Amino acid sequence: MKMDFNSRRILGWRFILISLFLADLSLEAEPPQYCYGNPGLPGVPGPPGKDGRDGQKGSKGERGVPGIFGNQGPKGEAGPPGAPGLPGKNGPRGPSGPAGDIGLEGEKGEPGEPGGYKRTHQSAFTVMRQTGQYPVKNTPVVFNKAITNTNQDYDVTTGKFTCRIPGVYYFVYHASQTDNLCVNVYLNREKVASFCDHMTNSKQVSSGGLLLQMQAGHQVWLAVNDYNGMVGISGSDSVFSGFLLYPD
Repeated sequence: MKMDFNSRRILGWRFILISLFLADLSLEAEPPQYCYGNPGLPGVPGPPGKDGRDGQKGSKGERGVPGIFGNQGPKGEAGPPGAPGLPGKNGPRGPSGPAGDIGLEGEKGEPGEPGGYKRTHQSAFTVMRQTGQYPVKNTPVVFNKAITNTNQDYDVTTGKFTCRIPGVYYFVYHASQTDNLCVNVYLNREKVASFCDHMTNSKQVSSGGLLLQMQAGHQVWLAVNDYNGMVGISGSDSVFSGFLLYPD
């Protein structure tokens, strides 16, 4: 069978295409062949990298084992004084201390208000003995009726005057006697004066007086001894008086 020129050309091209296709399949089936050389030398180390970012805060760890106390170190130098603290509370009151020495005399004060001296420095009395009985010897003679008794300094129950304002006092008595009479003046249990009068008439009066320097609390009274003829009857009175002359 004879083919024309075009048919033979077409058939040739088909044969070429089939050959190429088969050759391509054979190449895919076989693995590729590579060639490897000898390893090269290590490279030079590069420069250090920059620090990375801070990580997140970790959780709290467990409590560690207590440590052992070491030896006490040497004493350090004294530091500067601290600031003053707040005032503390008042403590309990302590016992009273001994009296101190007498201080120097102060300056003279200004005059006081008029009349104050008279209102605060008064002491005077006149008392009467109203009884026909003779007084008991060596005991205070009681004058039982007060005529004048400023501040009640004379006690009509005990027969004693008690000084309230220190100073110089004058005391005087007038006794009506119907018998021999001796009157003693006492200052704080000490006899300071005696007045005796013997009876010469049926009725007579004996008297006696003196000045005394007194301190607050001092006492003055009259007493008789075996000669005790003092009475206080109608028309024949016995009186005892005293008053402050100069206060200290």
